Amino acid sequence: MPNEAGAQPTILIIGTYDTKAEELAYLAERIGAAGGAALTMDVSVLGDPPGPVTVTKHEVAAAGGGSIEEAAGFGDENLAMQLMARGAALLTRRLFDEGRIGGMIALGGTMGTDLALDCARALPLGAPKYIVSTVSFSPLIPAERLAPDVQMILWAGGLYGLNPVCRASLSQAAGAVVGAARAAERPESARPLVGMTSLGSSCLKYMKALKPALEARGYDLAVFHATGMGGMAFESLAAEGAFVCVMDFALPELGNLLAGSAVNSGEGRLTAAGLAGVPQIVAPGCLDLIDFAGWQEIPARYADRPFHAHNRLIKSAALNAEERRESAAAMGERLAKAKGPVAVILPAGGVEEWDRPGGATHDGPAHEAFCAALRGAIRPPATLTEIAGHINDAEFVEAALAIFDRWRAEGVVPG
Repeated sequence: MPNEAGAQPTILIIGTYDTKAEELAYLAERIGAAGGAALTMDVSVLGDPPGPVTVTKHEVAAAGGGSIEEAAGFGDENLAMQLMARGAALLTRRLFDEGRIGGMIALGGTMGTDLALDCARALPLGAPKYIVSTVSFSPLIPAERLAPDVQMILWAGGLYGLNPVCRASLSQAAGAVVGAARAAERPESARPLVGMTSLGSSCLKYMKALKPALEARGYDLAVFHATGMGGMAFESLAAEGAFVCVMDFALPELGNLLAGSAVNSGEGRLTAAGLAGVPQIVAPGCLDLIDFAGWQEIPARYADRPFHAHNRLIKSAALNAEERRESAAAMGERLAKAKGPVAVILPAGGVEEWDRPGGATHDGPAHEAFCAALRGAIRPPATLTEIAGHINDAEFVEAALAIFDRWRAEGVVPG
């Protein structure tokens, strides 16, 4: 973080100062009262702020590749704010990289939130990013627009003008972003870091054995919960080169994406590490399931499938043979684009705990169809290692460590 832990943090405040100057000024005042300093960015188009700002709307528009006159001339608020969003996101990251800010907070309705989401995604994981919005965590916001660690708070009663209700939201948000920026530590370690995907240990168990084994070899392990946002965080850090190797063993987000489930990480799943040249050990954990929100009715097309209700938040239905073939093809296609080494482990005995014989989602013929499809889908630079056992068996852990140790000996994975 640009701010040392415990030091006075500088927070970037983003908003339309032509229409929300009073609210934004109150936010800055509360940031100051909480022990922070404010740097302001105006992203308005038509009007002018009543007072000076640190980053003007003209600078924002220029950074976005245009001008305020051009934005106003569109005659379309959507196009205008997309121009401003490009510039605001670029400048937000630049200010962070220059060490001028330790975090950001943005304020808005749907228009301001649209822009704020881009600014939040421009900052790296671990940089405090807060959005005070009239549509916080609304179904209007697709999952792929959310930065993995963005924090949102409902701007209750704040659509127009200050009042006691919206002051409560703004003051909470001010305290939260200052506190986060003051306390934040860089996600750094003297030990090389391995990134892993998994699910809860009732479904996938390999992390319990692999964590101590990797730590004994001198590595730290970060395990990401593959339920949408976790996959986004994993892909984001992989793209930044945070990992010396990834063990991407839980791929339900890919299957969900292909099947149209909202429990996904966007189109970039299973691509970032490969495009960054990071060594990948990959397995199709849970690529046999489609996940649904617990409150959601299972669509009729899945009504006759093997089914497992994990808890009140998430439940899963098994993919059929054809859908699993499609998942295998997508897996092979994405891994073929990798610029670094890729080793795929295929557990012929099963890919998640509930698919064992007698389990709730067991479908032997469909799994066999998947295995056959994956054998044909893997192509260079990826290689395929097949084991007879299940992904939760010791045999799988041994296979993964054998590849990892070989790569360490060859210098593919730095020690």
